Amino acid sequence: MSNRSIVSISDYSKEKIQYLLDMSAEMERHPNRRILQGKVVATLFFEPSTRTRLSFETAANRLGARVIGFSDPKATSSSKGETLKDTIKMVSNYADVIVMRHSLEGAALYASEVTDTPIINAGDGSNLHPSQTMLDLYSIYKTQGRLDNLNIYMVGDLKYGRTVHSLLMSMCKYSPTFHFIAPKELEMPMEYKEYCAARGVKFVEQRDFTSETIADADIIYMTRVQRERFTDLMEYERVKDAYILRRDMLCNCRENMKILHPLPRVNEIERDIDDSPHAYYFQQAGNGLFAREALICDVLGITLDDLRNDTSII
Repeated sequence: MSNRSIVSISDYSKEKIQYLLDMSAEMERHPNRRILQGKVVATLFFEPSTRTRLSFETAANRLGARVIGFSDPKATSSSKGETLKDTIKMVSNYADVIVMRHSLEGAALYASEVTDTPIINAGDGSNLHPSQTMLDLYSIYKTQGRLDNLNIYMVGDLKYGRTVHSLLMSMCKYSPTFHFIAPKELEMPMEYKEYCAARGVKFVEQRDFTSETIADADIIYMTRVQRERFTDLMEYERVKDAYILRRDMLCNCRENMKILHPLPRVNEIERDIDDSPHAYYFQQAGNGLFAREALICDVLGITLDDLRNDTSII
């Protein structure tokens, strides 16, 4: 089946990404409007979420849509053995767009193939997280004034971190230099290093995490070591505190450097960094509203011109 689903944005052209950035900026100028009056957005979260679910639901509400869905699969028919296919086809009868998070890699792609209702992938296992990528790109663009030729440092859980996988695939279009900083157990998977190599994108793998290591960073993308992805808790305990960003490590940083984090944070960024001019993770989370408003409108066929000519702005 063919629809306007967003499973990954890695195949989007630079022109399409810029278009979505422009849509996000338009949403930031006027986040409250009624352009989706009469539409229904279903949020199906088979896996726990706070920021992603709430920002999608807030985006839908601020655009005038109604929201249905669930945040606990135990309260749905999937707990009775209903298949994902049956759940998606059933919800498709009620909604104009489905936002879905699932623990299985490939679940969003599968859902997009069994319905004509647009699916927005809100994270599938340790695979991809395109809406997070869009807000990350918007945050980078806002803080750096460009996406091209940046030094991007990815730190922490690079093995299971779907946010870094998605961001890597999109940023490869913009000639970055990546620095992958992770313990051996959590290093960037080979498939993503091969993805960079095939596109001539430079990357460096490092174990050290010091003020000297990060001195040339434009963006430091910190990640949480995800306990829920480990089957061996001893391995988790061994690596959970591998990299902690401390305020004294920022002494040699570039003035333009910003610290991003998909959140939630545990202890990988010390709290006294929060008031540093380099800290941008809470603003980054706020940008999620505008990026997700743009994505919902885009899959529903609403254009940037429609937004600019919208008379329903509140």
